[in-house]
Amino acid sequence: MRILGLSALYHDSAAALIVDGRVVAAAQEERFTRKKHDASLPTHSIQYCLDHAKIAPAEIDVVAFYEKPFLKFERLLETYAAFAPRGFSSFRRAIPIWVKEKLFQKDNLIRHLKTFDPDVDWASKLIFSEHHLSHAASAFYPSPFETAAVLTMDGVGEWATTSLAHGTGNSLVMQKEIHFPHSLGLLYSAFTYYTGFRVNSGEYKVMGLAPYGRPIHAQTILDNLIDLKDDGTFRLDLSYFNYATGLTMTNRRFDSLFGGPPRDPETAIGQREMDLAASIQSVTEEVVLRLARGIKKDTGAANLCLAGGVALNCVANGKIQAEGIFDRLWIQPAAGDAGGALGAALVAHHLHHDGERAPVSQGDSMAGTYLGPEFEQAEIEKRLSTAGAVFERLEEPELLNRTATVLADNKGVGWFQGRMEFGPRALGARSILGNPTDPETQRTLNLKVKFRESFRPFAPAVLREDVGDWFEIDDDSPYMLIVAPVENDHCLPLSRQDLERRGTDRVNAMRSTIPAVTHVDYSARVQTVHEETNPRFHALISAFKEKTGVPIVVNTSFNVRGEPIVCTPEDAFRCFMATGLDLLVIGDCFLEKEKQDPGLKEDYADSFALD
Repeated sequence: MRILGLSALYHDSAAALIVDGRVVAAAQEERFTRKKHDASLPTHSIQYCLDHAKIAPAEIDVVAFYEKPFLKFERLLETYAAFAPRGFSSFRRAIPIWVKEKLFQKDNLIRHLKTFDPDVDWASKLIFSEHHLSHAASAFYPSPFETAAVLTMDGVGEWATTSLAHGTGNSLVMQKEIHFPHSLGLLYSAFTYYTGFRVNSGEYKVMGLAPYGRPIHAQTILDNLIDLKDDGTFRLDLSYFNYATGLTMTNRRFDSLFGGPPRDPETAIGQREMDLAASIQSVTEEVVLRLARGIKKDTGAANLCLAGGVALNCVANGKIQAEGIFDRLWIQPAAGDAGGALGAALVAHHLHHDGERAPVSQGDSMAGTYLGPEFEQAEIEKRLSTAGAVFERLEEPELLNRTATVLADNKGVGWFQGRMEFGPRALGARSILGNPTDPETQRTLNLKVKFRESFRPFAPAVLREDVGDWFEIDDDSPYMLIVAPVENDHCLPLSRQDLERRGTDRVNAMRSTIPAVTHVDYSARVQTVHEETNPRFHALISAFKEKTGVPIVVNTSFNVRGEPIVCTPEDAFRCFMATGLDLLVIGDCFLEKEKQDPGLKEDYADSFALD
């Protein structure tokens, strides 16, 4: 059975295809349209899935949408009614869009699907899952577990904001829910807004900023904003927030509680914002830990799966892992709304059609999350030649040796290999790489390559067989979703000069022998690299280890600030030419910056909206 899953019309639209329960292809629409967090119907993603599987639209058996629009509309109406007359201006803006576009979403989807084949009876193939069920399915069914508890945390689906499900075999049953407007995801987003970052894209910046601050407001949050119970369940005091019916996340009462208005975006980040970030991160970790402990106590489950946008908070994930609440933890790499497309397809297969689970190989059923487009060598060469690129074609041993040499020389490398990743993390298919031992790597990559805030951390991609020697974790972390401390043997005492650093300048302190991936709290967002799922990336890091003794490279996404991760060779070449990268490796093609035509350089960073 061929099932196409879709998510769209909020943010991070995507399509995913499963065939007989096996995940075949998945991609976000933003990678094709070059519009970050693109919410439009995923035309390009659908076409990619069909093309990759070499099937015609008429061969699709089921199309599954990731949520139920009528339930969402019900929540909208009930919320406005409950808060009336407050929020009328927001209601006046929202209702015409709902009536015109979203309320009749089934008809809109059918019309859209008919552009692929007008003769197919799409109405008979289309089903709707529920938002949190889609998330839960995306976490449980690809996991390596026969049975597990599944915790989903996000902003809001139809009504649910936090939910517990239990999966066994091909069965998945929702058990408990916390409903809107009480939401951990929206609480975190409120602080994202208040500290001057963009909601639904800047939450990871708050997480990255948190270690620079002190959690001095954590008790204020617990005393005023959230009533947190021992089992992790909670309620928010809505008098401090504006998101239920307003046009902003917070209100004047929130401003008074924290001593002033929100930071204006793109203005200087001060100690106040750092302390606020540290405080909401601390509270979030406490909520997540209590939820995990409560689930363990109530269910006795040995395994826990996570999904929803809050599951991308890798620091909180690391706390669950470190505390050992469950025997094993598995997190869906596309934990946000894009992953809902995959979850909807899995709901259709397992719960609507009683399909069996595909056999698990190499840790889980996500194929390393390398589920997006790939390009044959001949096509890469043709596309690069058309773009005016100058390149050498190298055999793999020389390609790896020369690339590792460039990395060891402290230069930045664009790395484009195989199938594109599904989810927000670059995992060695569409990556920018650097030398973790060079103290200048973080600053150089942030300011001269990524054109983004200097405090933003980078992740270490480490050989799986060596991870325990460098970090306080000796388990798989293939999706860069768990933070762990750097091993003491590799940590360094701070110099007097480094002890005097303040604010985000603390990022420049030498804390370890791998300073480019060591955060200010001596932690790192670990990605374990496995030979089975990404043999060429594993081989490159092995070559770097031979030259330096370090089995780690800096790994960050191949894009500039505000740009989606590159998808095609042309995307990669444009980004290469527009940034301070020294080398680009696409397939077997080896491109050195000094050999390129300088007339092809683009100043294109300003063409992307800031995230």
